Amino acid sequence: MGKYAFVDAALQELRDQGLYNTIRTIESSVGAWVVVDGRRVLNMCSNNYLGFANDERLCTAAHDAINEYGVGPGAVRSIAGTMSLHIELEKKIAAFKGAEAALSVQSGLNTNLATIPLLMGKEDVLFTDELNHASIIDGVRLTKAKRVIFPHRDIAALADLLEENKEIEKKLIITDGVFSMDGDLAPLPEIVEAAERYDAMVMVDDAHGEGVLGSHGRGIVDHFGLHGRVDIECGTMSKAFGVMGGYIAGPAPIVEYLRQRARPFLFSSAATPADVAACIAAIDVLTETDEPVRKLWANGDYFTQKLEELGFDTGESETPITPVMLGEAHLAWDFSKRLFEEGVFATAIAFPTVPKGKARIRVMLSAAHSQEDLDFAVEKFAMVGRQLGVIS
Repeated sequence: MGKYAFVDAALQELRDQGLYNTIRTIESSVGAWVVVDGRRVLNMCSNNYLGFANDERLCTAAHDAINEYGVGPGAVRSIAGTMSLHIELEKKIAAFKGAEAALSVQSGLNTNLATIPLLMGKEDVLFTDELNHASIIDGVRLTKAKRVIFPHRDIAALADLLEENKEIEKKLIITDGVFSMDGDLAPLPEIVEAAERYDAMVMVDDAHGEGVLGSHGRGIVDHFGLHGRVDIECGTMSKAFGVMGGYIAGPAPIVEYLRQRARPFLFSSAATPADVAACIAAIDVLTETDEPVRKLWANGDYFTQKLEELGFDTGESETPITPVMLGEAHLAWDFSKRLFEEGVFATAIAFPTVPKGKARIRVMLSAAHSQEDLDFAVEKFAMVGRQLGVIS
């Protein structure tokens, strides 16, 4: 037995359980249709909600930024990597979100790794939804604070846990805004009310709500009219905005504290000029028009209705995320493979991303899809669903 035998065994176990992920390769720009592994297929699994990933306005902004600023800043933000573009982006984010200030970081993952460990110490307590995204979980693991996991969206249970920990002075409730696997929303008004009763801070990761919820895609806080009552909003620029990067928005003192001490900000090189300029362009487009957001929702409503009419189980989604629930991982991967053979790129989602027995095809609608695209996808889902006995 070699010293890497444990790795070989682990990989074989994944194959035996139907959990081994063969990662496909995209060979074109990301739009409604993409070239994947040499085939032109309809893209139904990208987070490109608004179709911005290959939007001409964003591409032009990126090209112009390279011509003016080069391809990279060559340093971390805190030493010699902060460029005027970074400051402009942060001002645009704060204005768009209706927050006092904002900090941009390299990725959505880094927003949680930057914020949670810095704000919460060993004498503190944080409350986290059991279905929070992995980046929140990793941020929580980096703290020495007491960790309390509350049942998914269960406000009564959260209130009881807050009561049990009311003597701890500093408390933070953390939740996703949109839960990315099921497409359901955090009950943010009720979370905020519970937090206010117990003098707790609220942090929401709006990665899948940014560009999707609220006026012009301003997110879940705007959607529920909770401006000034949610302490920290964070999210990513790599989904609806179509680019790369993350942001943290909130009160100016918190943002400045992050600027001074957040480790991902201090110890990782700044985002590139092209990425930052494209993010600015995305915010400018959404500030001017909500047409991409309206098209996204119309597409989501249409597609989900058609699948439900066919007899598919689409879960409890409240957003254009459409989970097609299949149960077992082997079935989900087989379904995905057959869809690809029919010209539809829709990846299976299985354990550990979702619980065992909850495997699915997670369809991600986009404003880039035409109705003809959606009808094509519905036809192929129906064909494969009947072949595999998922629908009659």
